Amino acid sequence: MAAALPACYHGAMSRKECEDVLGKKNKDGAYLLRDSETIQGALCLCVYKQKVVYTYRLLQAHNGQYTLVTAGGLQETFFKTLDDLIHHYKRKNQGLTIHLRRAVKRKTDLLIQPQRKLPEPPPRNEEREHGEHWQQRDYRDQRELRDQREHRDQRDQSDQREWRGPPPEAEEEHDYENSLSEYVEVLPDPL
Repeated sequence: MAAALPACYHGAMSRKECEDVLGKKNKDGAYLLRDSETIQGALCLCVYKQKVVYTYRLLQAHNGQYTLVTAGGLQETFFKTLDDLIHHYKRKNQGLTIHLRRAVKRKTDLLIQPQRKLPEPPPRNEEREHGEHWQQRDYRDQRELRDQREHRDQRDQSDQREWRGPPPEAEEEHDYENSLSEYVEVLPDPL
């Protein structure tokens, strides 16, 4: 049986909505949990400090434990439940910009919603030729999954959840040689 989600879990909430909710509290150390907009299955721990909302990504390992994504080279700490993670970060000097002080609880109970799924991309050209179908690689190592997610976040800064197709093909290189005198400035026609 899955553990109950903490009362500070708000489910699907945009970054802007989160900033509005925490901004209305206007209390340093106020925090809430919400679903990540960019990584399916990940959570965000959002903490308010001096009119700024700091967001930390939480991932669930294959063994069910939770961890806060840390900067490279730092030791990860795993927790059995979200409540354990929250309890840990209520202590001072645990790596957050400010320790957790006040949970911002959701006002209504969450409805059970099916997990959102990203559309499956169509087969790539070389796979179509061989009749193979695109399959997402099954990651067994949590660190490899985190690295892959971080790489995807760096590559795609938008919050859209659509597949963008194969990478664009490289443009042909042209061997144009222009001397400075061959450049002409083109101005728009006056209206």
